[in-house]
Amino acid sequence: MKHIFKNVLTAAILCFSLNSCKDLDTVPYVGEVSELVYKDPANYKLILAKMYAGLAASGLKNGDNDVDLKGYDGGSQSYMRAYWYLQEFTTDELVCRWNDPGVPDLHAMNWTASNSFTAAFYSRILFQVAVSNEFLRETTEAKLSSRGVANSQDIKNYRAEARFLRALAYAHAIDLYGNVPLITENEQVGATLPKQATRAELFAYVESELLALDSELPAPKTNEYGRADKAAAWMTLAKLYLNAEVYIGQKKYTEAAATAKKVIDAGYTLASNYKTNFLADNNTSKEIIFSINFDGNETQTYGVTTLAINGSIGGAMNPADYGTEQKWAGFRTTKQLVNLFDDKADKRALFYTNGQQLEIDEFSTFENGYAVTKFSNLTSAGVKGKNAQFADTDFPLFRLAEAYLTYSEAVTRGGSGDNTLALNLVNQLRTRAGAGNLSNLTLNDLLNERGRELFWEGHRRTDLIRFGKFTSGYNWAWKGGIKEGKDVESFRNLFPLASGDIIANPTLKQNTGY
Repeated sequence: MKHIFKNVLTAAILCFSLNSCKDLDTVPYVGEVSELVYKDPANYKLILAKMYAGLAASGLKNGDNDVDLKGYDGGSQSYMRAYWYLQEFTTDELVCRWNDPGVPDLHAMNWTASNSFTAAFYSRILFQVAVSNEFLRETTEAKLSSRGVANSQDIKNYRAEARFLRALAYAHAIDLYGNVPLITENEQVGATLPKQATRAELFAYVESELLALDSELPAPKTNEYGRADKAAAWMTLAKLYLNAEVYIGQKKYTEAAATAKKVIDAGYTLASNYKTNFLADNNTSKEIIFSINFDGNETQTYGVTTLAINGSIGGAMNPADYGTEQKWAGFRTTKQLVNLFDDKADKRALFYTNGQQLEIDEFSTFENGYAVTKFSNLTSAGVKGKNAQFADTDFPLFRLAEAYLTYSEAVTRGGSGDNTLALNLVNQLRTRAGAGNLSNLTLNDLLNERGRELFWEGHRRTDLIRFGKFTSGYNWAWKGGIKEGKDVESFRNLFPLASGDIIANPTLKQNTGY
């Protein structure tokens, strides 16, 4: 699965996109292609590969051709890159000097329902759901029997993974958009307009799916690298529970702590060096629970790690020091993130400061703001990745460190658990980083520790909302469009549903404020 693109099916799989559902002329073709593709059980893993590939890439090739979603920039519509934009550009962790339409509005927090980046991820979520649903429709017992295909354990595992990927997409939908259409394999494609579900209905559905998968996914660390197992489902569920008070107004911190503890006890170990988790050979890390895989030769896509590495290099920085030839000069961070590292010995403070000023006086000057050097296309031995344009570095969607922090926060918020263990887990992370131990835990300590440990990993927006500091109560440079930062409207805790989907499906109700 490290070479996930090598054998991905071509246009046959792409016919399952949401766009095809809008064109009645394609429906017979979809049926014919399905029969052709699913007749050979050797294709099943390739279809599964397409589902995983959607997390990493925009389609089969770079650029605006052969992409999954028409109407969006080909380079930036891949699942994790689109998610990362929304989780990072809107916070104190990242500012971007590029003026692509829609980008400046994210950090200024004045996006509209027509913003191409909020719309692209909304569409990407539903695309992932559509591809998963199609696979599940075509691999039922009845379908397999009609084709003379044995229902092997491999196929059962593939179905479980498809359900996980669908649950993951809906978990992100709950977090970013709130109320979206809930579509499963039981709905007939194109028969009716998709019905919008409430956040509570979606929460219940995702929770039930993840709980059911506990008996269907492979045990932790027994699946191929980059494929989901029970621990990936546990992490998704623990995160769902940790944010339940935001999502549905119910405290589920006991459930969050218990689920995170299952991950902690599953045999993963912290990497001895924090930086190991973000290098070109991070597939060797024993800390990473679920990754989105990249390979400089096989996955030649401008995915999230290539973006994070190349986009951060500018000014006096030498691209070769990060295993690349690219120097995109786009991303820096705010002084608020830098100042979280109050312990000067903390080795997680991965910033480039030579020729950079801490203050961001203007967006257009790369030297305004420190550059972030967390991700690199060099291996732990200092050898550059296979390709100087595209990174080998995998994106760690879930790490053991997050399980530690989830358990500690859930217990600190009143969930059942061991407070001594919670403190110990946080201090293990600080010890690895070379920082001094804490003597007790407060919620503010935990928010700051999450910022230090997990920055640029796609968590910050969700964390700030959970701690009540996203739209008001905490300001950072250029939040709200002014240098000092300012509070913004509370409705921005959710992004808008894509305006195109509202037009196509008039039964949908737009989120408040948009």
